[in-house]
Amino acid sequence: MSSNHNNLNKVTTGGIIVTLGIIYGDIGTSPLYVMKAIMGEVPIAEEVVLGALSCIFWTLTLQTTLKYVLLTLQADNNGEGGIFSLYTLLKRFKKKWMIVPAIIGGSCLLADGFITPPISVASAVEGLRVFNPTINTIAIVIGILFALFFIQRFGTKFLGRFFGPMMLVWFSMLGILGFIQIFDNFSVFKALNPYYAIHLLSIHHEGFYVLGFVFLCTTGAEALYSDMGHCGRKNIRASWVFVKTMLVLNYFGQGAFLMKYSGQTLVDLGSSGNPGNPFYMLMPDWFLPVGIVIATSAAIIASQALISGSFTMISEAMRLNFWPKVSVKFPTELKGQLYIPSINWLLFFGCCFIVLYFEESSKMEAAYGLAIIICMLMTTSLLGMFMATRRYNPWVIFLIISVYVTIEGAFFIANIDKFSSGGYVSVIITGVLGIIMTVWYTAKRIRSDYTEFTKVDNYKTVISELSNDRSIPKYATHLVYLTNAQFSDEIESKVLYSILQKRPKRADLYWFVHVNVVDEPYRMDYRVRHIIEGDVIRVDFYLGFRVAPRINLMFKEVVKDMVARGEVDITSRYKSLNRNNVIGDFKFIVIEKFMSYDNDLPWYERIILDIYYVLKKISLSEGRAFGLDSSAVKVEKFPIVIHPPEDIALNRVDE
Repeated sequence: MSSNHNNLNKVTTGGIIVTLGIIYGDIGTSPLYVMKAIMGEVPIAEEVVLGALSCIFWTLTLQTTLKYVLLTLQADNNGEGGIFSLYTLLKRFKKKWMIVPAIIGGSCLLADGFITPPISVASAVEGLRVFNPTINTIAIVIGILFALFFIQRFGTKFLGRFFGPMMLVWFSMLGILGFIQIFDNFSVFKALNPYYAIHLLSIHHEGFYVLGFVFLCTTGAEALYSDMGHCGRKNIRASWVFVKTMLVLNYFGQGAFLMKYSGQTLVDLGSSGNPGNPFYMLMPDWFLPVGIVIATSAAIIASQALISGSFTMISEAMRLNFWPKVSVKFPTELKGQLYIPSINWLLFFGCCFIVLYFEESSKMEAAYGLAIIICMLMTTSLLGMFMATRRYNPWVIFLIISVYVTIEGAFFIANIDKFSSGGYVSVIITGVLGIIMTVWYTAKRIRSDYTEFTKVDNYKTVISELSNDRSIPKYATHLVYLTNAQFSDEIESKVLYSILQKRPKRADLYWFVHVNVVDEPYRMDYRVRHIIEGDVIRVDFYLGFRVAPRINLMFKEVVKDMVARGEVDITSRYKSLNRNNVIGDFKFIVIEKFMSYDNDLPWYERIILDIYYVLKKISLSEGRAFGLDSSAVKVEKFPIVIHPPEDIALNRVDE
C-alpha cells in the first residue's frame, strides 16, 4: 500500500488526466446550470452579471481552492479522504461529539448521489430543446440513467479509460467557448473586484438568497475530497489549476455574452417560451450538436463519479458500523472498484423519483445544494479538530474555522430559503439515511455494552478434555467461531455455552476468529495465538476500513501459512483418512443474537432496537457478510437479555 500511496503522490501527465475523469465531474458540469439559475427570468443587468461572476470567482477561490484543495486535502488518512476517513483519523481521540458530524455529513453526501445525476444529465439533455422545444427530455434522462446504473454490475474499467480524455475535451471546450466571448468584452474582468459580489446581494431580485444559486458552482468540492484516495493530493492540486482556469473562462464568457443583451430576459433569448441557457448560447449553431453530446458525456461521467463514491462510502460505513451489512461485489480487478447492488438500484429509483417529481433541471436546483452545504459545515467542524490534533496555532484555528463557519453559514441560510420549493426533498433523503446510520450504530453499541465475556483460562481444562472425550460424537475436525472479544484471553459467554452446553461440540481443534477494523484504509494483517497448544487457536485479523472482510478466503490463507510453518496439522484425525492425508473438515459457527422478551428497556432503546432488527432482516446475515461458505456455516441464535424485568412475585400453592 505504501508504494501505491507514493505513486499517487507523484504528479504525472497520466495522473492528471485520470484525476480529471474521476474528481471533477460534479464541479466541472456546474457551468451547465449556475448562471442560468442566478439570472432567473428577470431582465439582464450588467451590474447583476458582474456581481454573479464575482460571487462565483470568489466562491471557487475561498471555498474550493483555499478550504478544500489547500487545507482539507492535508487531512488525509494514509492517502484516503472524505468525511468518514477524517472521522476515522480522529476517533482515536475518543471525542463522543465527533460521531454527530460524521453521520450527518455522510448522510448528506450520500443524499447528493440522488440529486447530482438527475440535474447533471437533465441540464445537458435539455440542450436538445434548441432543435425541438417540445421534446420530452424526461424519458431521455431516465433512459440514460437506467443505462448508467445497469452497467455498474459489469464494472467501469473499460469506460474509465475514456473518462479522463473525455473530461479533458470538456474542460478545453469550456475554456475555448468562454475565451471567444471574453475576447470581445474584457470588461467582465471587473468582476474580480469583490465589491461586485457584495453589491449583488443588494440589487439582485432574490437579495441575499441569491447565494443559494451561487453555491451550486462549488458543490463538487466535497466529492473532490472524498475521491482523494483514487488520485492523490498532488495530482488534484496540479489539475485544479487547469480546471479552475477553464471554469472561470467559461463563466466569464457567459457573463460577456449576457451583457450584450442587457434589458432582455433568458425567456426572450430562448425559444417557444422556454428560458435560454447561457451555456449553450455560447456555441455557434454548427457546433451545437457536438456540444450537446460532449456535455451529456460529461454529465454521465459526473454521475458515475457520484455513484462510485456512494459505493465507497457505504463500504466504509459498514466497516464503521454505520450501515447494515449488504452484498458487496468486485466486478473488475481494478483496486477499490466496488459494486453494491442494493445501493445501485436504490440510487436509480431515487434518481427516477427526482426526475419525475421535478421534471425540469431548473426546478431541481431548489433540492440541490442544501445537503452539500450541511456536509461542508460538518467537515469544517471535524477539520477544526484535526488542526487541533496537529497542534496548529489556536488563533490560526479560530480564524480559519470562524471564516468558514461564516461563509458556509451564509450559504446554509440562503439554501434554507429553497426548502419549501424543493429543498425539503434533499432534507428528507438525508434524514432517512441519517436515521438508518444512527439506529444501526446505537443498536450495535447497546448490544456490545451488554455482551458478556469470560476468561478462556477458566475453561481450558474442560475444553481440552472435551476435545479428547471419545464418548461424545465428533462434531467437526476444525470448529471455527467468529468472536467479538477484543482481548485474546476472553471469549463471549455464549460461545462457551454453544461449545459446552447447548450441544457439546467435540472437535480436534477449536478456532476463535476476530476481525479488527483499523484506521489504515487498506491494512491486511493477522496475528495467531495458541491459547491451548493443539486444542485452541485464536486468529486476529487487522483489516482496513476499506477492505472487504472476505474471511473465508483470508482464513484459508492463514491456515495454509500455518501448515507451511509446521504450526498446525489439518489432516483428518480419523485413522483411515489420516493415512491417506485427507484434510479434515472446517465448520464455522456464527452466533446471531435476538431480543429476548424478558427485557424491561427504556422506551427509546426499545424503539432503536426494534428498528435495528427490522433493518437486520433485510441486511446480510453475519455469515454472508464475512464471506463464509454457506455449506460450512451453522447459525445459532441466542436471546439477549439486557434489562431483565423486576423480580416476579410468584407464590407456590401446595395441594
